[in-house]
Parts: sequence; C-alpha cells; structure tokens
Amino acid sequence: MELKDPDYVYKNVIQLTDQDASRKFIANVFLWMFVALGISAFCAFAFANTPSLLSLLISTESGQAALTPLAYVAMFSPLAFVLLMRFGLNRISYPVLALLFVAYAALTGVSLSFILLIYTSASVFGVFAISALVFGVMAVAGYTTNIDLTNFGSIMIMLLVGIVVASLVNFFMHSSALYYIISYVGIAVFTGLTAYDVQKLKNIGAGLEYGDASAKKMALMGGLTLYLDFINLFLMILRLFGRRR
Repeated sequence: MELKDPDYVYKNVIQLTDQDASRKFIANVFLWMFVALGISAFCAFAFANTPSLLSLLISTESGQAALTPLAYVAMFSPLAFVLLMRFGLNRISYPVLALLFVAYAALTGVSLSFILLIYTSASVFGVFAISALVFGVMAVAGYTTNIDLTNFGSIMIMLLVGIVVASLVNFFMHSSALYYIISYVGIAVFTGLTAYDVQKLKNIGAGLEYGDASAKKMALMGGLTLYLDFINLFLMILRLFGRRR
C-alpha cells in the first residue's frame, strides 16, 4: 500500500475539517435568517390584516389617520436593537442575544406591515419572489467563487454610506430623480453585498469550532447580516416595481 506524506495527510485533514465547519456554520447562518424572515412576514401580515392590531399602529379617533406611538417605536427601535446586538456581542449571553434577535425581527415585521397597506398583495409577493431569486443566485456565487471579494465589498460599503447620505438629503429635497437613482444604486449595492457577506461568513466559519458559544453567536449575527441584505434588497426593488393601491 502506498504511504502518503504525513504533511500532505495533515494539511488535507485540516482542510476537510475547516470545510465541514464552514458548511455547518453557513447552514446555521441561513437558518437564523429564515427564522427572522418568517417572524417578520407573520407579524407584517397579522398587523396589516387584523383591524384590532392595525388600530395599535394607526389611530382614527380624530377623524384623520395618524400614527400611534407604537408605530414610531416599531419604525425606529429596530436600529437600537441592531446596535445593541453588535456592540454588546461579547457581553450578552447567547440566549439573550437570540431573544433580542427575535424581538428585532418581530418589530421589523410590524413596521413592514405598512407596505401591505401601500402596495398591492400581488405586487409584494411578486417582488419578494424576485428578491429571493436574486439573493439566492448571489449567495451561491459568493459561496462558490474563488475570487477574493474583499476589495469589492469595501466598494459596496462605501456606496452604501453614499446611499444613506443621499437618502437623508432627499428626505428634505423630495427629488423624484434622486429617488430613482438611490433605488437603482441600492439594488446594485445590496446584490453585491449579498455575495460579499456570504463569502466573508464562509471564511469566518472555517476558523470557528462548531458548537462553541462564540460560533453560535457569530452564526446568529451572520443571519442578521444576510437578513438585512435581503430586506433592503426587497425594499429597493419594491420602490421601483411595486404597484401602489
């Protein structure tokens, strides 16, 4: 029987172990992402289609529709949850982090219920299907490509900062031209970020010990990252192609 070089065997065993750890880590990342999407979809549908729940967001007591304090909490508190999870990652236990993630997904779903009031259901479902297809293709591309996307990701992040600044400016300008530019650039940015983030998470997973507490936390935060990529891609496409009621 032919004997293998010990260094060759050692390197290949390590490589296979890293690949296996990376696959399990990515599977957990996508599991958390799908859990968050499911919670958000359920909350959005429930609040948009249940009058008693919708009344918690929109008040008509004065004869005109007005947002309630809960509506403002639902729209602005998710950012606080994201910041808390990111900056408190090392100090927060895994169960608490998971609870915060579920609460974040639920509040985001409540805020997204307004979409079902503005756009037709068929339009929302159609855009969701398109977003899922684009996201899936780019996720596979990011996972399978051998090209290092680090520099590409840096460019996408810089463009993302530009989108945020342009959106704040357009909040006061109300320019329809800038609105469309932001939407088109946003679609390109979140499409690119999907591939970049999946590759980054794949590399992170290869260096973690599966089942370790830190690996569980990183998988949850990875799910949050991909969830944000998908939601923002969905919203950008909806801004352009959604049919309003």
